[in-house]
Amino acid sequence: MTTPAVEQTNQTPEQPAQVQMLQIISGFWISRAVYVIARLGIPDLLKSGPKTAEELASATKMHAPSLYRILRALASVGVVTQEDKRFALTPLSETLVTSAPGSLRWFAVSELGQEHYPAWGNLMHSVKTGEIAFDNLFGVDIWKYFQQNPEDGAVFNDSMSSVTAATNEAITSLYDFSGFKKLVDVGGGHGGLITSILKSNPQLKGILFDASEVIEGARAKIEAAGVADRCETVAGDFFKAVPEGGDAYIMKWIIHDWDDERAIRILNNVRNQMPSNGRVILVDCVVPETDEPHFSKFIDLNMLVMTGGKERTAKEFQELLAAAGLKLLRVIPTDLPTSIVEGEPL
Repeated sequence: MTTPAVEQTNQTPEQPAQVQMLQIISGFWISRAVYVIARLGIPDLLKSGPKTAEELASATKMHAPSLYRILRALASVGVVTQEDKRFALTPLSETLVTSAPGSLRWFAVSELGQEHYPAWGNLMHSVKTGEIAFDNLFGVDIWKYFQQNPEDGAVFNDSMSSVTAATNEAITSLYDFSGFKKLVDVGGGHGGLITSILKSNPQLKGILFDASEVIEGARAKIEAAGVADRCETVAGDFFKAVPEGGDAYIMKWIIHDWDDERAIRILNNVRNQMPSNGRVILVDCVVPETDEPHFSKFIDLNMLVMTGGKERTAKEFQELLAAAGLKLLRVIPTDLPTSIVEGEPL
């Protein structure tokens, strides 16, 4: 039984349960079509104005009739619009333009193609065994995979960098860093977060800490942000140790990558370097205890599939911090799926 996408997506919640379930089941059809146009850079091509499928196919070296069918389907759900066989951007596809603020292009490519999508096809393995679906499918963990496939790793890093801007703005607007002298960003990638914080807090100095292969690509971005004189870069392994000298340690989307044992190991290493009045600041999802809809519950499944980590409730964060000699002080929600979790030494 097949149901055209236009029929599915125009249904309302009042439609029969069977129709609603058909929408859910076939949702990945839309996602994969979005992946195709993101991978090909179609939104970038449409930025200059409407174009036919033939024009877009010529520019991307694709098969025009097949590309037309992709675009026609996406037009039916509002991702693009079509008039006289010419396709144009909508607010949805504008988010996939590479240069757009907070662009989701590389996030779509990473999540819907590359390594994430096939790993999700192995979800049942995780449910059956508790093991990581990705590791079982690819034979290595995701971090080793990125080392072996640097192009995919670069796409993943770009995807994280592009979706991080809104989160960074929320962090700098909701959390007061003015009382700190030195902030250590543990696992801070290419420095998007710490440069944002340093630019908003001219009294603050920082250390960006990550694996050597990541740090290599960070220095130019720190210099471009104009904070190179206040931000040093340190390479290392946060499972072994983190840099000393910080009175605050921040980790964004780090702790959720790991199971409790390894998360506690990281937090212990942070605790070992913190002064008695120091702070640990975690930026992660906090899962509601109720059954309310929340994106964190599906990010949690992504952690199950990809890393073996998980999203946690406020109570679980409290227990995790306590196991590392830290006390949960407060949880600051944002308008995004992520929250700011603050702790101090016990």
